[in-house]
Amino acid sequence: MSEGFEPVVDDKCKILILGSFPSVKSREINFYYGNKQNRIWKTLAEYFNEEVKDDKESKINFLLRNHIAMWDIVKTSNIKGSGDLELLKKIDAVNDIQKFLEKYPNIKVIFCNGRASFDLTNKIYPNLNTIYLPSTSPANVSFSKEIWFKNLDKILK
Repeated sequence: MSEGFEPVVDDKCKILILGSFPSVKSREINFYYGNKQNRIWKTLAEYFNEEVKDDKESKINFLLRNHIAMWDIVKTSNIKGSGDLELLKKIDAVNDIQKFLEKYPNIKVIFCNGRASFDLTNKIYPNLNTIYLPSTSPANVSFSKEIWFKNLDKILK
């Protein structure tokens, strides 16, 4: 069984970027979005017009400096690979997003990174303020950074 990561968060965060579960590459490096082909770090770096270095500590500092929390909906899974279709069949436990939001009341919205995160979160927590954003995964050919930018603007500008 694999366990997801602890959230990246502090009291100043306004947005929670919620993924589904760490990929194989992410589990290897023990941090979110570890696949070099994943677009999340490049997208956020471009949006905030600043460099995101490749080490874990720099990424944490970048997120918190920009008031972004990061976590996954799935807490534990028996998944061996990285695919969301496999993941949805092998969920052992989910994270308590409701309790998390009570602890961090400045978080106003959850940006679900991809369909699996969005569908699962809304199934378990139908009353939360969630916004579907196209997955930053390299497997998603319909990714749009413009959609990400527009939604970030709504909260951060």
